[in-house]
Amino acid sequence: MELRSRRELLHSVSSRYQVANRKDKHRILYEFVAATGYHRKYAVTILVQSAKPSDPVERKPHCRSRRYTESVKDTLAVVWRAANRLCSKRLAPFLPEFVSALEKHGHLSLTSEVREKLLQISPATMDRLLADVRRTGQRGMGATRPGALLKHQIPIRTFADWNDLKPGFLEVDLVAHCGTSTGGAYLSALTVTDVATGWTECLALLSHDQVEVLQALKQARGLMPFPWLGLDTDNGSEFINYELLNFCREEQLTFTRSRPYKKNDQCHVEQKNGSVVRRTVGYDRFEGPAARHQMAALYGVLRLYVNFFQPSLKLVSKHREGSKVTKKYDRAQTPYQRVLASEDISEEAKTLLRAQYQQLDPISLLRQLEFFQDSLWQYAWRQAETAPVMQAETSPLSLQQQTPS
Repeated sequence: MELRSRRELLHSVSSRYQVANRKDKHRILYEFVAATGYHRKYAVTILVQSAKPSDPVERKPHCRSRRYTESVKDTLAVVWRAANRLCSKRLAPFLPEFVSALEKHGHLSLTSEVREKLLQISPATMDRLLADVRRTGQRGMGATRPGALLKHQIPIRTFADWNDLKPGFLEVDLVAHCGTSTGGAYLSALTVTDVATGWTECLALLSHDQVEVLQALKQARGLMPFPWLGLDTDNGSEFINYELLNFCREEQLTFTRSRPYKKNDQCHVEQKNGSVVRRTVGYDRFEGPAARHQMAALYGVLRLYVNFFQPSLKLVSKHREGSKVTKKYDRAQTPYQRVLASEDISEEAKTLLRAQYQQLDPISLLRQLEFFQDSLWQYAWRQAETAPVMQAETSPLSLQQQTPS
């Protein structure tokens, strides 16, 4: 007998069972057990209980009430876009300071309730609230050419050797803005990243020429708020040459190189190549001095936005147990915050950075980035024939020393 049939039989028999005498109850119980297959004691229990009137049970809703309203979600989306779409684990620790900067410059006005809830959002909740507004990017191609000379004079340094906690040890790499082909002349970006603080400088180059690369390195050295102690590059001919080797010897800089085809040896600068350069400029092809001038202006604003308002995570420890790897990261901080926390940087340099930070508006910098992005994309290779010609009165590299208004 099916369950539904058993319930119907119970409903029809239970009322008669309650008013029957002892002999009739025995007969009804015997017939009910034979029909349903229930145990005799269980049959007696349900026949007695089903006849009693029961109070309706108030069911509680299974889902919890929403803690974060649409106003909190919309505000989070605004802050996330203003932070250049940071991941939640980098944005959450930096949120109080970043919200304060937006409020100070008049870009955000929050009620006490929304502000309190906004600052309590966990990284996992951020991911859920921002799931419908995230976008994906695209991948490009590499253009590193091996430099066979002088390798025996430049020692190899792997990713496991970069345990220097002192600012000044840098990883250097080139990003090719060549589009889908590495043929011909195209622009490149020199990326210089400090291992300890994450401070990053990007400079636009007209070619991979070793003299131009060295000139850009000297320019980046003047932009950083601390002295250089060492350089680590890949095995490209633009770095493995006498020009750079002699420069490092004269300036007493440690010069090392990564293993061939082991990008993880330069994990710090490779990460910045993707999160800073590719994310901002993309994968189009750019050629010529006019495009270089626009790219230099873009990188001049980008360095301020990234180093002062883009927090990053640093790996503290990694433990392997069988096939499982457990990684622990520190609290997300901006390169500017890491520089201020370092005891190896002079107070004079920190004072200059604090004064510069007080004058920076993250929303204004982001708008300038978008303006320079639109201007640069006019020079993409697919529009090169119709791109306007710009006469630059100043050197493109010199633009990156200036703080845009």
